[in-house]
Parts: sequence; structure tokens; C-alpha cells
Amino acid sequence: MSALVGWSATAALTAYAQRRPGVAAIAWLIASLGITVGLSAAVIGALFDFGELTFRLLQLGVSLLGPVYMAWGAFEYAVRVPNARFTSRLFLSVFTIVPIVVLAVDRLSGRFGSSFPPLAEHYDLIPRVLVNSAQIFAAVLLVTALVAAARRGTRGRGRTDLAVLGLLALATLLAVLVGRMGLDVMGPSLMLGAVSALWGAGALAARPRRDVYDDDDDDYFEDEYDDMDDELDDPQEEPVRRKRRKADPYDDLYGDPPSNPATDELRGVITIYTLAEGRGEGFDQLANAMVAEVAAREPDTLLFASHTVPSAPLQRIVYAIYRDEPAQEEHEQQPHTMEFTRHLSGYVVATNVIELSLSGAAASDGLAAMLPPR
Repeated sequence: MSALVGWSATAALTAYAQRRPGVAAIAWLIASLGITVGLSAAVIGALFDFGELTFRLLQLGVSLLGPVYMAWGAFEYAVRVPNARFTSRLFLSVFTIVPIVVLAVDRLSGRFGSSFPPLAEHYDLIPRVLVNSAQIFAAVLLVTALVAAARRGTRGRGRTDLAVLGLLALATLLAVLVGRMGLDVMGPSLMLGAVSALWGAGALAARPRRDVYDDDDDDYFEDEYDDMDDELDDPQEEPVRRKRRKADPYDDLYGDPPSNPATDELRGVITIYTLAEGRGEGFDQLANAMVAEVAAREPDTLLFASHTVPSAPLQRIVYAIYRDEPAQEEHEQQPHTMEFTRHLSGYVVATNVIELSLSGAAASDGLAAMLPPR
């Protein structure tokens, strides 16, 4: 029964990945496929007693690929820091390739029966250490994802994000328990719960998000912006504000030559996005919404522009100039900035960020007329 549900869940997650393509969806699809192959091997083992092949396939799917890729998908879904994502991908390769090779070829010991066999009953020390390390890695990813989602609050989509992560944490825990302990006749029932939780998490994550950044319904997108000013009157959605710092007139009287505070504190960021095939129009819609929000709500963001690249249709360049470092931090904490970042995974396959400190500048009087009105 659990194997049949697993194949159904895998088919559903494939559909979800096509509807909302992204790294998290692919990770959950890999986890579901690994668990389902393991459960299919377990069906054969339960009918004809387990052997080396069925035991290895079960443990590869239930103890390794399932937990690690469910947790990694949760991390990609909830954490928006590019450097953190890049680091997780490096560790993911380590905790995938090496354990797979060892679990596939390491010597087995003990006799098999028809019930789910625990990992430690047949594997030696090295495979057990590798699986333990991979599961600790999965636990770290899940905790980090939950903390990141919790910090964004529970209003609106935040509540859904926490539900998705909770289901993934439950599915991971059940898979780890079955892989480590076997649990005899309870094993198949618990794996049925794990597969169902993973299926539910994928369904929640793929559910259309009726908000201003979605491109699934163009008419809704346009109507939403007509009412955006009213919606953002909610005090919990107010843009982040800060008090302007007053320069001390005596700062430049001694020591170094006087500086020009109009340029010395300016900060610039160039972000180069490489888009997935066929996602250019959706990204441009997302970026235009972001530009409109910045123009309306961030007086200390002096310039925010999104550029296409005629010679590279799958690249977009976003250029921003901030009055100073606190203005940049204020921009990064805005609700619309966090929404923009959260939706990027559906459009972007690679991101390159270049931070700048302005050393000199010249601008014509006509520049202000070219920028969006505030």
C-alpha cells in the first residue's frame, strides 16, 4: 500500500514541479522517487524475504535519499540567502555521492527476514557513520529552514510556509525512524505517513499564490496593484522606516581632508540573473512590480532599475543605488523585497551579486526625469 501511495505521490510531485519549476520541487521529487523505489523493494522483501539488493535499495531510499532531499528542498524553499544556498549544495554533493557508493558496495552481515530490517543490523561501522552524518545534515537544514520561515511571521503565505516545513519535518522523522529501527509491521504504516506528508507538502507549496508577484493570472496581477496602497495600510505590512542620521559638522574639521557625504556613503548593487528557459516574461513582470514598490516606498533607494540584455535573452541585470549602508539594509528588510526574493526560484537558475561603494559620479539633470516617479 505504501509503495502504491509512493508512486502516486511521485507522479503528483512531477506535476507540481512542472507547474512551479524550482530547486525545491526537484529535490522533493528526488526524495519521493528514492523512497518509492525503496518501498517497492520492501514489497518484494516482505513477500519473499529480504536479500542484499532489496535491503540496500530500501536503506538508500528511506535512510539516505528521502531524508536528505526532503530537508534540502525545505532549505531551498525557505532560505533566501544565495551564499547559504550555494553552501548547502556543496555539502549536499558530499552527503549524497559518498554514502550512495558505500551503501551500495559495503559488505553486509546477519540474516534477513520478511520484516523491515534496521540499518545497524546489517551494515558495518562506516556505512552507519555516513548515514548518521547525512541525517544530521538533514536535521540542520530543516531547523534552519524552520527558523527562517518563523522569522518572517505567520501572516498570509507565512502560515502556509510553516505548514509545508512542518509536513516535511514529519516525513523526514518518520523515514529516519523506519530506516534506523525497522519497526516490524509498523514500518510500512509509518512510511505511508511519511509519503503522505511529503505529498501534502508538495501540494501546499505548489498551490497558486494569489498575491501581487504571481504571474499565473495576468488579470489578477493587474487588478491587485490597483488596490495595493489600501492593502499595505495594514500596520503589520508597513514598509520598514528608519530615522535619518544627522552628520556632525565637526567631523571634517580635523584629520583627513573634508569628505563629500553626498557620495562617500552611497552604496550600489549589481545583480545578474540567469533565467530558466521560457521564464523571461514572468521575471520581467515580477521585476516591474518590484520597481514600482521601490519607487513608491523607498525614498533612500535612489535608483532601482531592471535591464534586459539584447545579446543574452536569458539574462537580466538589476542595478540599485542606496543613499548609504542603512538604506541598503532597510531595502533588504522590506516586505516587497522579501516577496520578490521568495519568488525568484521559479524563474532564476543562477545569480551573481556585485556590491559597490561609489568613489565618484556625474549625472545629467535629465536623469531624474527618466526614473519612475515617487
